[in-house]
Amino acid sequence: MRRLSAMAGTTLATFALLLPMAGPAHADPPGIPSAQEAADKLQQLVVAPEENEATYDRDLFPHWITVSGACNTRETVLKRDGVDVVTNSSCAAVSGSWYSPYDGATWTAASDIDIDHMVPLSEAWKSGAWAWTTAQRRAFANSLGDSQLWSVTDNVNQGKGDKDPSVWRPPLESFYCTYSRSWIDVKYDWGLTAQQAEVDALEDMLATC
Repeated sequence: MRRLSAMAGTTLATFALLLPMAGPAHADPPGIPSAQEAADKLQQLVVAPEENEATYDRDLFPHWITVSGACNTRETVLKRDGVDVVTNSSCAAVSGSWYSPYDGATWTAASDIDIDHMVPLSEAWKSGAWAWTTAQRRAFANSLGDSQLWSVTDNVNQGKGDKDPSVWRPPLESFYCTYSRSWIDVKYDWGLTAQQAEVDALEDMLATC
């Protein structure tokens, strides 16, 4: 109360500028480790060159699959990550808003949002998923129990493509910390390998935490 009394002469508009700004409302995927946990997991990744690039086919990772009722994986993630999401009888999002942590943009049309695989399917294939069963690859491509799936701006996701962090990083540098923690966790949990340049890039991004 003493602080407010001392500021009695300050206009309401000026006082509002002094209040901490709330970040955009959005939900992160589950299971993102702390920076220290991610660093520990990074040290345990097997460093190896990529394999079998020529045999990759996106159809080897069936998605999107039905999760519940009429809702598939994409629609489920859109509802999880969005704010005030309204869906129709087919479970398609007809309104809501989505914050893209990769670039800091907010969108009000689901068509502007891609569901990104943190570790791209092609990257996973070259890092060990070529030896998995179809059931394992289906589970990876539709994984809701970890931080593999993110709602992001469509053209930013398309710019990422199948690139690893040694080649591509999110436009928003303040997201480097979370991005690296998520990438490491997914690779660790699914037993995927990493290239040395990828490890170096992840260590650099973790240093921003």
